[in-house]
Amino acid sequence: MKIMIINPNSSHDMTAIMQKVAEDYGQERFNVIVKNIPSGPPFIETYEDQAVVAQEMLNLVREHEDEYDAFIVACHSDPNLDLLKEATEKVVVGIGEASMKMASILGHSFSVVATDLHSVPNKEALVRRYHLENLCVSVKAPCAEQNYLSEEDKIIKTAKRAIKEDLAEVIVLGCAGYGGLDKIVSDEVNAPVLDGVVCALMIAEGFVRYGVTTSKIRRYKPVSLGLLSHS
Repeated sequence: MKIMIINPNSSHDMTAIMQKVAEDYGQERFNVIVKNIPSGPPFIETYEDQAVVAQEMLNLVREHEDEYDAFIVACHSDPNLDLLKEATEKVVVGIGEASMKMASILGHSFSVVATDLHSVPNKEALVRRYHLENLCVSVKAPCAEQNYLSEEDKIIKTAKRAIKEDLAEVIVLGCAGYGGLDKIVSDEVNAPVLDGVVCALMIAEGFVRYGVTTSKIRRYKPVSLGLLSHS
């Protein structure tokens, strides 16, 4: 099995983090490679950023469709996920959707730890898009007064606030760049903490082995397959 993880930004550091996370999880059960978008922004922060990288993400899938069994969109805002699901017959999974839907299985409620306040409303919109608003009790970002802390400590303190203040039972790490911190944070907060890349790999691998992929009946049926049925 071969899985491609698409990092829609241009950060080589983030790409390397995801590659290590994927290899540590895969343990040679499948081959995995992380590809980034060299001309993309260093981070996907805005809807314009998502639009800028759309064509190159699409090109990656189309160029490698015959070579790979599944594709993963490795940004927690799931940029252009619907586009890629429509573009290929292969399995396509977004790390935002995967981690939040898996969180809903592991506990009564969950909270997403975002990178900053700017991304909070975007995450909340994503929660509503996936019909998880009754299960996601909060999207929290580190407080400004925590800027002196390390990234790891910021996440731990934010996760603890979500568990205490919002009664979250599961924590979702809301950035692919948080890779490798899930177990560290989990030990500190004594609750399940999910890394989106790992969650997406779990789902992608399972779907491929099960022999199922995205339905092409209506929503993700490309025009090339003919007119949509009204039945």
